[in-house]
Amino acid sequence: MSVKIRLQRHGKKQKPFYWIVAADARAKRDGRFLEKLGTYNPNTNPATIDLNLDAAVQWLHNGAQPTDTARAILSYKGALLKHHLDGGVRKGALTQEQADAKLAAWLDEKAAKVNAKKDGLSKAQEAEKAKALKAEKEANEKRIKAAEEAAKALEAEAVAEETVEEVATEEAPAVEEAPAAEETNEGAEA
Repeated sequence: MSVKIRLQRHGKKQKPFYWIVAADARAKRDGRFLEKLGTYNPNTNPATIDLNLDAAVQWLHNGAQPTDTARAILSYKGALLKHHLDGGVRKGALTQEQADAKLAAWLDEKAAKVNAKKDGLSKAQEAEKAKALKAEKEANEKRIKAAEEAAKALEAEAVAEETVEEVATEEAPAVEEAPAAEETNEGAEA
């Protein structure tokens, strides 16, 4: 029986979530598996990977072959490096303490890179938020100024209309319309 370390898809449409499993190569993608080694969530930035490092290395020692994506994940988390260092310990090229020190140094460096990426992403998001807030404040100020100018224009127009009405009432003679209407009615009766 050949064993593969591969991904088993879970989650919902457009939101994949994977289990990292050791399974018989003949089993279906989402079918039976021998052991769940961890999880992989590509929906976050950076992707979230939880892996039982010792169990993954043990399966590698037993001859399990990872798929391409699983190999990349195992490499990212240091399982392949630990497997390689354990081979060196078995051959006598280095001691277990040296191998553990190399692995710890590599894991620390990797964690620093991941944290730097997370910090860079959070700073970029904060910068975008600050830029959007600044643009929104400028747009609000423009709207307020435009509203004030429109109000001033309306006031000026109203004042102009009042002065025109005052001038028109002063210049126009007072006409009595009622007697003229009576005259026309009297003429119509005659």
